[in-house]
Amino acid sequence: MKRKILSIVCMFFALTAFSQVSWNVKAGMNISNWTEDSSADPKVGFRIGAGMEYSFSKIWSIQPSVLLSSKGVKGDTYDMGKATINQLYLEVPVLGAARFSMGNKNSIVVSAGPYMAYGIGGQISAKDSGIKVSVDTFGKTGDYEGLNRFDAGLAAGVAFELGKIVLGMETQYGLIELIDDSDVTNVSVSFNVGFKF
Repeated sequence: MKRKILSIVCMFFALTAFSQVSWNVKAGMNISNWTEDSSADPKVGFRIGAGMEYSFSKIWSIQPSVLLSSKGVKGDTYDMGKATINQLYLEVPVLGAARFSMGNKNSIVVSAGPYMAYGIGGQISAKDSGIKVSVDTFGKTGDYEGLNRFDAGLAAGVAFELGKIVLGMETQYGLIELIDDSDVTNVSVSFNVGFKF
C-alpha cells in the first residue's frame, strides 16, 4: 500500500515538472472608462488575484487567472447625469502568451485572449434634484434597471519578468453592452506587479 501511494505521489510530481506548471499572484491598478460615452471621465480602481501558467514550450504558454477587478466611470455618464459608478467584478482572463528571453532569467512576455467577468458588487453615487442618491450598480432599484452583470471581451498585455518578479500592463475591451441597446461597454488599462512561484 505504501509503495502504491509513493508511486502516485512520484507520478504527480513528475507530471507537474514535465508540464511546466507555475503559479503567480498579482496586484495593481485599473484605469477604466466606458466606450461610446466621451463625456465620462476615467476612474481609477484596483485589480488583485492569482493565476497559473501552463507552458507548452520555452516560448508558448497559456495563462488563466482569477481576479477581483474594480472598474467604473465618474462625471457626466450615459443617461445617469453626474455620478460616480463603481463596478466590482470577479474576472477570469485566459490568455495565450509568447515568452522571449533576455538572458539572466529575464524575459518579455506578450499575451492576448478572451476574458469573462461577473459583477458582484458596487455602488452608484449621484445627485438627483440636489439630493444625493446611492443605488446598487447591478441591482434593480425603482426605475433603474441596473447594469448587466455579465461582461466579456478581449484582452492583450505585455509583461517584464525579472526573475520571479513580474511587471505588467494589460488592456481590455468589453464586447457586452452594460446597458441594453446603448453600445456602452467597459474599456480599461491595468498596471500590475506580480510574483511567480
